[in-house]
Amino acid sequence: MSTSSGMTSTERLAARLAGQPVDRIPNMTLVMQFAADQIGVRLADYYQDYHVLCEANFVTVERFGLDLVDAISDPYREAADFGARIVFPDDNLPICHTPLIQHLSDAAALPTPDPLTPGSRMRDRVDAIRLFHERVGGQIPVQGWVEGALAEAADLRGVSALMYDLYDRPEWVETLLEKAVEVAINFAVAQVEAGATIIGLGDAIASQVGPAAYRRFALPYEQRIFEAVRRAGAIPRLHICGNTTRIVKDMAHSGAQIVDLDWQVDLGAARAAVDEIDPAIALCGNFDPVAVLYEGTPDGVRRAVEACRAAGGARWLAMPGCEVPRGTPVENMLALRDALTIN
Repeated sequence: MSTSSGMTSTERLAARLAGQPVDRIPNMTLVMQFAADQIGVRLADYYQDYHVLCEANFVTVERFGLDLVDAISDPYREAADFGARIVFPDDNLPICHTPLIQHLSDAAALPTPDPLTPGSRMRDRVDAIRLFHERVGGQIPVQGWVEGALAEAADLRGVSALMYDLYDRPEWVETLLEKAVEVAINFAVAQVEAGATIIGLGDAIASQVGPAAYRRFALPYEQRIFEAVRRAGAIPRLHICGNTTRIVKDMAHSGAQIVDLDWQVDLGAARAAVDEIDPAIALCGNFDPVAVLYEGTPDGVRRAVEACRAAGGARWLAMPGCEVPRGTPVENMLALRDALTIN
C-alpha cells in the first residue's frame, strides 16, 4: 500500500505528524457503512464479525486511497459488554432501545468487563486489530477505537437522563465515569497490544455540553485514556462530532496527537487556537461530509480539500468532518483521493 514514490502509508503519516515532507497528504477518512457496502455485506455482519469488517476495510483502502485500516464500527462495543441489550437490524445501525442504567443504583452493580473475553464485542474488535496487523505488515496504520468516558456514560444511561444527571447529581456521574474510564483504558491497551498503531477516542456527547462541563466531565478522562495510549506506544486521536468551537482549546489539552474537527468548526480559527497550546497537534478534517461529499460534485470536493489544506497547517490530515455517508458517489471519493497529491 504505497505510492510510486515508495512512501508507505505508515511512513507518510509519521512524516506528516513530524511536519516533514510527504508525497501526498495522508487520507485519514473514517468509513463504516460505506465500507460494508463496498463488499455488499449486511451491516449486521459488518458490526458483529471482524472478518467482514476487515475485508471491507481492505477493499475500501485499496479502492479509495485511504491511509489507515480501521476497527471503528459503532458506539456499542463497551456498552454491550457492560450488559446493555443491543439490537442489530439486518441493514441498519445497531440500536440500544433501553439504556442499561435505569435507576441510580444500577451503576453500582455494573461489571468491569474484560476486553479479551471470548465472544464479547470488545474481543471482536481486538481480533480485528490482530488480523489487520497480520495483513498490513507495518505498511499502513492500524486504528483501534474506544468510547470516551462521557460518551460511554451516555450510552449506558441515555443522553437525556445523563444531561439532567450532570446538574442534579454530578458526583454520581463522576462515579460512573470512573467505571467507564477503567474499561476504556483496558480496551485501548488491549488493542495496542494486538497491533493498533492509532487509538481513536469518540466523545460525541462532549459537543453538547458547555466548556466548564467538558473540562470536568470529559477532558480529565480523555487525558487518562490518552496517557495510557501513549505509554502503550500508539498515537492518540480525538474525535468529537458536532460544533466543538467553544472547546477546541480544551481539546488541545487532551493529549491527542491528532484532533478531528467536524464541519461546523472554522478550521483556520481552530488551527490558530490550537497553535497557542501545541503547534505539533495535527488537525484532521473538516469539510461537510453531506453537503460536499455525499451531495456534491468532484469539483466541489477538490475545492473543499484545497480550502482545508490552506487552513489546516503543515500537519493537516485529510478527511471530511465525520464518517463517509452511506451512498456517497464513488467519483467523489476518488476526487478526495486525487486531490491530496502534492505537486
